[in-house]
Amino acid sequence: MSPSSTAPSRATTVEGIRRRMAGFSTPEGLARGRNFKLRPTDVLIATYPKAGTTLMQQIVHGLRTGGDMDFDEITEVVPWLELAHDLGLDLEAPQPAEPRVFKTHFDRHSAPRGGRTIYVARDPADSLVSFYYFFSGWIFEPGAVSIENFALDYVLHGSRSGRYWDHLVSWWPHRLDADTLWLCFEDIVADLPAAVARVARFMDLDPEHPNIEIATRQASIDFMRKHGSKFDDNLVRRTRNGPCGLPPEAFSSKVRKGRVGESKLELPSSVVTAWDREWRRIVEPATGHQSYGDLRTAVAKPP
Repeated sequence: MSPSSTAPSRATTVEGIRRRMAGFSTPEGLARGRNFKLRPTDVLIATYPKAGTTLMQQIVHGLRTGGDMDFDEITEVVPWLELAHDLGLDLEAPQPAEPRVFKTHFDRHSAPRGGRTIYVARDPADSLVSFYYFFSGWIFEPGAVSIENFALDYVLHGSRSGRYWDHLVSWWPHRLDADTLWLCFEDIVADLPAAVARVARFMDLDPEHPNIEIATRQASIDFMRKHGSKFDDNLVRRTRNGPCGLPPEAFSSKVRKGRVGESKLELPSSVVTAWDREWRRIVEPATGHQSYGDLRTAVAKPP
């Protein structure tokens, strides 16, 4: 029996998470996202879930508008490509300013071609911890699923966006393309002004453009926490909780701590071992980098 045919409730098991996430998107919505025609000037923000997507949406939107905050939730002005149809958003509708900007969790093979891409990578262990707390209270009852079970029984086998390691590897060969900017979440957090300046250059803004200072200030963790309701996926919650079999009030904030390295305190050794194994098995042969730290260094200093 599907969750939507019973009383709405948060999951209490990993299998319950899978059943609820089965209703998160529709085949038609996914197909519309894959087949969307990007313009050469469009900017596509591509990430695996919980890798800094919302932060980059805020940066790019601030750069193109000079700090416009006239939206209820940022997905309204930077649409989620593969979910827009299911949220009742028209991908061809005018956006507040040029360039048009979209976000996606598609891997490179599924993402549409034709525009410019900002890819944001994040330490897979930290991404996992953020993913866990994002689902806690929204998709599953807090405390009902351990982080170990969430990791080894759900994320390891592939979330709705696939597997972290395969996703990263799919985008890696294009990191030096002229129409692509690769950034690591940790470097954005460590030096936000420098990261915003890099994005501004990628978007062809003059280095002295006033929007750069505004976008930097409005992408700070303090500013985004103060305006947290604009980044909490309330549009997704209103439209997708029902099909997922979740209570209307179930939700989770996307703006948490903005910290780097919290996985060191959160993950049991079984998860660390599994995550390291998948890196060595999939990412290292494809990239030549033995660890995420090595990859981050290479991204920060491209040849």
